[in-house]
Amino acid sequence: MDALTFEQLRLVIVVYSSSIVPLFIIPILHARNLIPKWVLPFYIRLFFICAIGWEIWFNYGFVAGDSVGVRRAEILNELIPVHLNWVLNSLADAGAICCGGLLLAWLFLGRKNDRFKAWHWSVFGLLLVGFIGQNILVEMYLYHDQLSVDKPLSWAPLAPTGPWFNPLLWEYDGRSIMFQRQLPWLIMTPLVYLELIRTIKSSSSERL
Repeated sequence: MDALTFEQLRLVIVVYSSSIVPLFIIPILHARNLIPKWVLPFYIRLFFICAIGWEIWFNYGFVAGDSVGVRRAEILNELIPVHLNWVLNSLADAGAICCGGLLLAWLFLGRKNDRFKAWHWSVFGLLLVGFIGQNILVEMYLYHDQLSVDKPLSWAPLAPTGPWFNPLLWEYDGRSIMFQRQLPWLIMTPLVYLELIRTIKSSSSERL
């Protein structure tokens, strides 16, 4: 095995920690009644939405795309096996990004629960900025090598334009930000918020 570069080591640490930490913390908090009962099933549903929505498709390159095994260095394929990669990414999407983003939005808005029981544009705006912002940072500083212009991503349900309509949005420091890569989180933002509202309403009805 070739020696890891600093960027590759950083990628491995971030991928495993962002996926595994919520996977342990959320069930523990749930078991100890330190979070609402709906959080754990909500987290599980988000995992499947992310996996089916784009992670599995991007991982294997099912439709007009390259698999992650082709798009990244061989040493990364050894440390993060291809068949585990989509699971880790989906766990990180659901836990660190979605649940973490909702928690930050709740704290930023003064812990006002009513804004999460019905649609509020302030919540949606914060989630949209947070989700798209983290995705851009991940593309630029974590996955930039495996998301370069010459490494196409597959079509996916939450990336419906596929690689066929994927204009370059901008470049910075030799790294490209493409339209197709933003679509999953652009579409995911209202889905997460609406699913949260539905979940909270359903949970409240069950307690009654």
